Amino acid sequence: MTSTVQTANPTEAVTKRPGRWLALSVLVLAVLLVAVDATVLGLATPYISEDLKPSGTQLLWIGDVYSFVIAGLLVSMGSLGDRIGRKRILLVGATAFGAISVFNAYATTPEMMIVARALLGVAGATLMPATLALIRNLFHDPRERSLAIGIWGATASAGTAVGPIVGGFLLEHFWWGSVFLINLPVMVVLVLVGIKLLPESRNPSPGPWDMISVTLSLVGMIAVVYAVKEAATHGFTWVTLAAGLLGAAALYGFVRRQLTLPAPLLDMRLFRRRGFSGAVLADLLTILGLSGLVFFLSQFLQLVQGRGPLEAGLAELPAAIGAVVAGLIAGRVARRFSVRAVVSGGLAAIGLALAVLTVIDGSTGYPLLGTALLVVGVGAGFSFTVTSDVILSSVPKEQAGAASAVSETAYELGAALGIAVLGSIVTGVYRDFTGPAGTPPEAHESLGGAVEAAAGMPARTSEAMLDAARTSFVDGLAIAAGAGAAVLLAAAVAAWFLLRGQRLENAAS
Repeated sequence: MTSTVQTANPTEAVTKRPGRWLALSVLVLAVLLVAVDATVLGLATPYISEDLKPSGTQLLWIGDVYSFVIAGLLVSMGSLGDRIGRKRILLVGATAFGAISVFNAYATTPEMMIVARALLGVAGATLMPATLALIRNLFHDPRERSLAIGIWGATASAGTAVGPIVGGFLLEHFWWGSVFLINLPVMVVLVLVGIKLLPESRNPSPGPWDMISVTLSLVGMIAVVYAVKEAATHGFTWVTLAAGLLGAAALYGFVRRQLTLPAPLLDMRLFRRRGFSGAVLADLLTILGLSGLVFFLSQFLQLVQGRGPLEAGLAELPAAIGAVVAGLIAGRVARRFSVRAVVSGGLAAIGLALAVLTVIDGSTGYPLLGTALLVVGVGAGFSFTVTSDVILSSVPKEQAGAASAVSETAYELGAALGIAVLGSIVTGVYRDFTGPAGTPPEAHESLGGAVEAAAGMPARTSEAMLDAARTSFVDGLAIAAGAGAAVLLAAAVAAWFLLRGQRLENAAS
């Protein structure tokens, strides 16, 4: 039986708010803020490694602690926005995001950098759910909303292009901390313009913000992701097992509590809808398959192929271009064909592109890399735009913040798990490389550490060590690409069945 994504309130009128497109421009600035921050970190990683000298494990924490924290807080912050006002939480979060970016820029130790990234996750958790929820309340016409979501997603993709290019320019002329300071002018514009243009919206009957649920969600998500990361890196230990059991127990308690509260942080009945659950699962598996690989791709371009930061940023541009174009037309294509065809096709395209990357080596030419990145971008643009539309359209607008948070939680949890699992594959393979006599221990921690160590070694020894280290790094990257491809292809099959009969509405009820 065909199911239709209908607006939950059948009497909702197709009202077109004046100034809604200008308001959307403010929302996409927030998306740009988060996207740029996420992408510049990959380019800055070799410089952070050289300056702060983190261990391999600390480097992974710098990469994924942001996602750990944001995944743990998204549902709580989305629900808080439904209660106190999405405009308010967006502007407060943007201000905090800019201020904490300064803390990131001037971190002087690996530990300080990890703390700074964690605090940035707290601020970031307020931004993405609020932007999607405000879109749900700004655009009542389904076709306009699909276009607005496409622009929202396209801006996130554009941020992945702008971030590396601007970041690469800054890294070639300034110190690595400058890549975080680019958040400040964006934040200033967002806050000043957002005060004037954004309408306030909230749930008229929200109920209290349950701190016990907030704590259970935070503890559960962080503990589970930590356990997965540690198990992938160091194998199963008593600490890993205890963290996993603690996280599972906390999440079980969270779900049970939501089912008993009269006004829960997250209405668990949303997951009974096959379209909603299928869209969330597709998002999670897609990012899991992509993120670990993307995190290490910038290091491959710079430390293996010897590209400068700006050139490496430009090399990743095809992915963003493909995502922008696909995101803008995804809603129209999904209405012309079907939701499951567009989502499954997009996921399969990403999986096949990642499978191609299993054959890369240090001398792989750019035509192959650029084509694979373009296909990845197109597939992601189609899939993410349509699943976001399905998730938002499945709930009443009063619950838009919580539903958006579920979508973003899947995204961030997938990113954390992807960096933990696929990143640990790369790190695990890399650490086993056999270097010449005199190879220092820090060279086995990360490729950036090996490049730094080589500067103080005899030329012949350093060349042999770097050849072995780079070969091992690429071997790990190829294995991670294969694992990511398997995850994406499995996600494509799952989406085909879970999204069966799902379609986007053509007009508001």
